[in-house]
Amino acid sequence: MNRKVDIILKSKPTLEGAGVHLKRAFGSYEAPRLDPFLLLDDFHSDNPADYIAGFPWHPHRGIETVTYMLEGFVEHGDSMRNKGVIFPGDVQWMTAGSGIIHQEMPKGYNGHMWGFQLWVNLPSTHKMMEPRYREVKKEHIPVVTVDMDVKIRVICGVFGDTKGPVRDIVVDPEYLDITMAHDAEFEHGIKRGYKSFAYVIEGDGYFDSEKEKSTGNEHLVIFKDGDKVNIKAGEKGLRFLLISGKPLGEPVAWAGPIVMNTQEELDLAYREYRNGTFIKYKNADLKK
Repeated sequence: MNRKVDIILKSKPTLEGAGVHLKRAFGSYEAPRLDPFLLLDDFHSDNPADYIAGFPWHPHRGIETVTYMLEGFVEHGDSMRNKGVIFPGDVQWMTAGSGIIHQEMPKGYNGHMWGFQLWVNLPSTHKMMEPRYREVKKEHIPVVTVDMDVKIRVICGVFGDTKGPVRDIVVDPEYLDITMAHDAEFEHGIKRGYKSFAYVIEGDGYFDSEKEKSTGNEHLVIFKDGDKVNIKAGEKGLRFLLISGKPLGEPVAWAGPIVMNTQEELDLAYREYRNGTFIKYKNADLKK
């Protein structure tokens, strides 16, 4: 059974970090519809003043953050002594678990900056797991072409016989970057019961079998349940992110960059951050 469209939302301008102007595809208000996903931000600008202040040192606990770059690059550093640069086409999948402190500083290329950050919730059994950091370079992300009209970058999950390089993630997510020629069609199976959404990057297209109304860029399409999605590109072609995952069905206590299950756990996390006991692993001493 094809998944029908539940709702379509336009991303909203938001200010984050030390003054980064971005578009929020969804956040805390919409998150209950998209469990286990919490937030998707689209930072996209040709003006360095919109992003150069970046996201200085800040904590995370209880979630995973996924950064995917299209243009420009981001310099990363964290309390596990990881340092790296996320270039166009690269992905950073960071599991905060019990606690990590990091910074992300965007740097444009000829002024251009474009990337996405997705927050993925962790179940109560993994909220306090040991943090981990995965940096996946563009050349390690497989690309599948279907009939020369559809190109799929498989970041996480499976398309046909092709598996993405990011594996062993608790909520069994799938993260695909799909580019379609004009009027091309795309069909893909998604596990029944999993939450799924698409975010349009470029062009426009039809996201349900009725093909009645096209959806353009910077719009979020949330799907109802079903076995598969059926998508058709419009006259300008279509590029979009297609993401799905297994819902947790657990209570959410969320404030800023920390997401736990109860208010007591949330209060404890911020108390530990203030008194210097937030980091739980020896290899996670912050080196600025």
